[in-house]
Amino acid sequence: MSTTKPPQADGLAPLRAMIAQACRVLAARGLADGILGHISLRVDERRLLVRCRGPQERGLAFTTEADIRLVDLDGRPGVAGELDGGYAPPNELPLHTEVLRTRPDVAAVVHAHPPDVVCADLAGLAIRPIVGAFDIPGTRLAADGVPVYPRGVLIRNRHLAAEMVSAMGERPVVLLRAHGLTSAAATVEQAVLQAVSVDQLAGLSLRIVGAGGKLADLPETDMAELPDLGGAFNTQTAWRHELARLP
Repeated sequence: MSTTKPPQADGLAPLRAMIAQACRVLAARGLADGILGHISLRVDERRLLVRCRGPQERGLAFTTEADIRLVDLDGRPGVAGELDGGYAPPNELPLHTEVLRTRPDVAAVVHAHPPDVVCADLAGLAIRPIVGAFDIPGTRLAADGVPVYPRGVLIRNRHLAAEMVSAMGERPVVLLRAHGLTSAAATVEQAVLQAVSVDQLAGLSLRIVGAGGKLADLPETDMAELPDLGGAFNTQTAWRHELARLP
C-alpha cells in the first residue's frame, strides 16, 4: 500500500480520490489487469493529474490517492515535491499528454489493456453496433466508428503518441493493435464508461463468432428508435453502479 502522501495542492484531493477510484473500476471490470494501465485528468493548460508508478506498485486494483500525482505536459512535477518518494510518471505519459495537447474537448484520458478488445481486433473483428437497447451509449459510439492505431508499440514518446492521435482523429476511443485502447472524454467517468462499452462489444463479438454466428449491425430503423436517456442515467447512475461494484 502506498504511504507517501503527495503535496496538498489546493483543491486537488477530491480529484485524486476520484481518479484512484476510477483506476480501481477499470481493474474490477477486467480492463486493466496486473500492473498496466493509467488514467489522467487535465487540471489546467499545462498540468494534469495522472496515476504514477510508486515505490510499492501493486497495480490498478490497489490504486490509492497517493498514487495520483500532479505533473506537467513534459512529465515534470506540477508543484515542488510532487514526485518525491520514488514516484514517476508512467512510461506512456505521452499517450495522455498528446491527446490533451491536441484535443481541447478532452479533459480525461484512460489507457487500458482489455484482453477481449485486443483479441477481437487481432481476429479482424471491428467494434460495430451489433446491439441495441442492451447498451445504447455503446451502440451509438460504435455506429460512428472506432478507429485502430495499427502499431503494437509502447507509446513512450511524442512521435508515437502523435501517430496514435492521428489515427484517433476526433473519435472518443481508439484501439491500439496488440496493446489495448485509449479512451478520451470531458470527464474521467465518461472516459471509463466508454472503455467499458467497447470492451463489452468486443466480448460479445467474440462470443457470437465463436458460437458460429455472424455479426450484423443494428438496423437503421432500430437505431432511430433508441432514445437518449441523458447524462443523469447514462453517466451518473452508471458511475454509481461501477463504484458500488468495487470490493
